Amino acid sequence: MIIKSPVTTNLKIEKLEDLYKLKLFMESANLKINKSQIARELDVDRRTVDKYINGFHKSKHRTSSNCLTPYKDIIRELLSDENEQVFYYRRVLWQYLCDNHGYHGAYSNFCYYLSREPEFAAYFRKRLPAKSEAYLRYETPAGKQAQLDWKESLRLLTTDLGWVEVNIFVLLLSFSRYRIYRMVPTKSQDVLFFCLDDAFTVFGGVPEEIVTDNMKTIMDQPRTRGSKGKINIRFQQFADDYGFRVQPCIAATPKTKGKVESPMRILDELRAYNGRLTYLGFVELLAKINNRENSKVHPGTGKIPLMYLKKEKDSFGPLPQQTIRNPYQLVDHKVRIDNASLFRYRGKQYSVPPEYIGKSVTLQVYDDYIHVYCNMKRIALQPLSEKKINYQEDHYRDLICRTHSFAEENIAARAKENLRALGAVYE
Repeated sequence: MIIKSPVTTNLKIEKLEDLYKLKLFMESANLKINKSQIARELDVDRRTVDKYINGFHKSKHRTSSNCLTPYKDIIRELLSDENEQVFYYRRVLWQYLCDNHGYHGAYSNFCYYLSREPEFAAYFRKRLPAKSEAYLRYETPAGKQAQLDWKESLRLLTTDLGWVEVNIFVLLLSFSRYRIYRMVPTKSQDVLFFCLDDAFTVFGGVPEEIVTDNMKTIMDQPRTRGSKGKINIRFQQFADDYGFRVQPCIAATPKTKGKVESPMRILDELRAYNGRLTYLGFVELLAKINNRENSKVHPGTGKIPLMYLKKEKDSFGPLPQQTIRNPYQLVDHKVRIDNASLFRYRGKQYSVPPEYIGKSVTLQVYDDYIHVYCNMKRIALQPLSEKKINYQEDHYRDLICRTHSFAEENIAARAKENLRALGAVYE
């Protein structure tokens, strides 16, 4: 049998990968090739031409060194069960290494090599989120909608106050995806009003509607599939004052406000700094995360939220007059503690621990309580009162100890007796 082999009748060099064909002619016919001319025609270096003539083939797969090798000990320590720091997601660990240990590897490579280390892969496997349900994606025009939510009861280990439980207010604009994070001690209605007013100030206006779940500070009765629910009267008054519509989700359907639900896990990055920051340090870290997320391309829209906020501002409703906003705003009051361990607020006197005598403290009044802070630490919590003088018994007892007026065994009894007398005099 005679088998015909293909015969080349036309030699065409159109790209670098065709140059290997010249090798056969150079060897069999002892021809010389003008490599410089070929380099000019293909717009490459002459040495590149020579390399491809001799059989070089560019690899179709990138090769990279294991970018985790220099950081394995650091990662092992961070992911240790004995460490108070918590990394719920691989991206949080990657961001932490970039910010604190000079890591410069790509996130995709980081995840690849992390998955090849059994001990590291097992750490994140335990923290995989539950399988999510399907939901309908939708978009809204500029200025129409903001979505509201809380990151609730987040426990953080601070270097100055120990373990603290905080809540993070989140308001996200549905069009631009610009968001506001605020760390607060409670989720009370007064705090919610303050956070919303603060967010509207940053936005430069008020969106048409706020989408929210059925939180008790907003809804007296939840919205269900068979009921519209009932909005709290005080919150409805706030909405009327600011000119937005309240749009509650149907109970047990959080995906209705999926735009604000999805980025919630970003806030778990705070846990990665447990035991490393003061309370104020966590507040500053939250602001850093907030600014970072608003300044980078959003993966869902391909937009930079900060840039699109500028386009959205013209579509907002105006902020109400300052006289309307004043009752909803929290104002810091600076006061000085006198020698009787008291401070004045609206003509009434309230006590603090006597070690703060002579110091300046900050008051915030909400939820019918006076919250007293010294250097970010809350030192006293006093209910608003109509009495002229308001001593807490433990504050007064400590004050007696400092004066050495009575024998130690009589302090508790004399403290109660004196407080009763003070109450009777100023009543």
